[in-house]
Amino acid sequence: MSGSGSAPPRVAAIALNYNGRDVTLQALASLTAQDYAACDVVVVDNGSTDGSEDAIRAAYPSVTVVRTEKNLGPSGGGNLGFRWALDHSYDYALILNNDIEVAPDFVRQLVAVAESDPRIGIVGPKAYYFWQRDTIWSAGGRLRFAEAVTSERGMGLVDRGQFDVDDDVEYVNGCAMLVKRAVFEQIGLWDPSYQLCFEDADFSLRARRAGWRIRYAHLAKLWHMVSTSTGGYVPAKTFHSARSTALFVRRFATPGQRLAARLMMALAVPVAFLRELPKGNQAAALAKIRGYREGFSAPMPDPPRWERAS
Repeated sequence: MSGSGSAPPRVAAIALNYNGRDVTLQALASLTAQDYAACDVVVVDNGSTDGSEDAIRAAYPSVTVVRTEKNLGPSGGGNLGFRWALDHSYDYALILNNDIEVAPDFVRQLVAVAESDPRIGIVGPKAYYFWQRDTIWSAGGRLRFAEAVTSERGMGLVDRGQFDVDDDVEYVNGCAMLVKRAVFEQIGLWDPSYQLCFEDADFSLRARRAGWRIRYAHLAKLWHMVSTSTGGYVPAKTFHSARSTALFVRRFATPGQRLAARLMMALAVPVAFLRELPKGNQAAALAKIRGYREGFSAPMPDPPRWERAS
C-alpha cells in the first residue's frame, strides 16, 4: 500500500470551483458521503466572487477551502490543490470538476485499482452524463495528434456492460483523475502553459512516457454535467483549443505526426469557416488560426515541479 503500515492510503479529493457555488455544493453532498474513511475533501476556490467560500464553509465545515484571489485557470487551480495535498503528506490526489456526483464507493474503488499494481500511477472512473444516468460520457480516453487531441471511449453509448472491465487507457480526463504521489514527484505537476484544454492529456502522456500505467476503473462511477462554462463554438474557446493543440503537438509529436497534424489544422480552418459563415460565426474559425499561431510560437517551459520542503 501507498499508506504507511496497515493504514489505508490517504486521499485528498480536490474539487475546483470558480463562481459555481450551487453546483459545487451539490457535488460536495456526494463527495463528503464517501465510504472511504481516509479521504479528505478540499475545494480550491479559484478567485470566486459569488460567495462560494462562505457558502461552502457554512454548509460543509469539514471541507477544507484553499482560496486564491484570482482565477488561475484549470492548471493553476489544480496545481494549487496538488501542492496542498503533497505538502500535507497525502498518498493520492484526486482532482475533480465541481459539476459532478459520485457513487458512495467512488474513492474506494479508485484506490483499490491504484493499489493493485505499484506501476499504476493514474486511475479514472466510468463517467456518465448527469442528466442521462445510464449513458456513458467517458470510459477512459485515447490520445491523438489531431484537432481534438482527446477522444473519450464510449461517449454517448447506453451502458450495457460493454466497458465493465478494468483496462489500461491512454489518458484520464481531468474531470476525475486519481494520481499517486510518486507520479508528481517524478514528472511534476500540470503544465500551466495550457491555459485551457489538454492539461490532463499532457499530464497523462508525460506519466506514460515515464513508465506509469494509466488505468480505467469500471466500478468507480461518476455522473458529470459536462460543463458548458467555456461556451460552445465561440472565439474564446476555439482560440484556446487550437492553442493547446499546437502546444501538445510541439511537445509530443514525431516529425511525421507533426506534419500530419499541421495538414489537418490547415484543412480544419476553411471547413470551419464555411460551416460557420451562414451563422455569422466565422470569427470563431478565425480565432482558431490565432490559436494555432500562438501555440506554435509561445514559450513552453518545462512543467512545474514539486519539491518536498526541507
